[in-house]
Amino acid sequence: MKITQIRNATIVVEYANKKFLIDPMLAEKGTYPSFPGTIRQDQNNPSVSLPTSADDIISGVDAVIVTHLHLDHFDEAAQRLLPKDIKMFVQNEEDAKEVQNTGFHNVEVLTKDTVFEGIQLVKTRGEHGRGEELLKRMGEVCGVVFKHPSEKTLYVAGDTVWYEGVQEELDAHKPDIIVVNGGDNQLIEYGSLIMGKEDIYEVHKAAPNAKVISVHMEAVNHWTLSREELKNFSKEKGFSSKMLVPEDGESYKF
Repeated sequence: MKITQIRNATIVVEYANKKFLIDPMLAEKGTYPSFPGTIRQDQNNPSVSLPTSADDIISGVDAVIVTHLHLDHFDEAAQRLLPKDIKMFVQNEEDAKEVQNTGFHNVEVLTKDTVFEGIQLVKTRGEHGRGEELLKRMGEVCGVVFKHPSEKTLYVAGDTVWYEGVQEELDAHKPDIIVVNGGDNQLIEYGSLIMGKEDIYEVHKAAPNAKVISVHMEAVNHWTLSREELKNFSKEKGFSSKMLVPEDGESYKF
């Protein structure tokens, strides 16, 4: 298994000899305005450049997984640049229709027992923030677990905070590798939309033998947790040996 952090939530997962692109945001730096109701309103998105060309990122991809349709997970650039016949996995029928409306015609809804080229893909739950009003505003999201006899189990949690649903996914699948979206991005009025450092610590405590990789950091205007702060926190709490905080373009093999 090889996991490459591209930028924000965009990662490439090479797993059982297949290449997956997850949550592609492929626009050039500064293409989109800042998200409303957040800090750094003077900063356009994405706030950093891709570490390599979009063509390089797309090259050789066997399937794309879009956990939900927010701009920073599936943007106009990705819609334009990805081949329209590429295999696309989405979380529900509503998202499938929207993706099909942008011209993609090989779209499948993830379930608990999706199989792609011998790889089991398990749709997992997530909550994109805390509180009924915020969750209604942010909409449904998902993560995905990868399983194959020749590979370790990988859990890509997606845009979720720590809550009992993540605990249940960890208990059910016992992943060896966990990718969390850990920038503690926030709406000023409502608080955290994704995991912050304390959430990530809860993930570690629930799966102490797993390696945890934090992505979705320092790339869109409403982040509040920096890579440096997370690294320092993991040292303070004694789990830095299990915590990986990649720079854009950095890869890990497992």
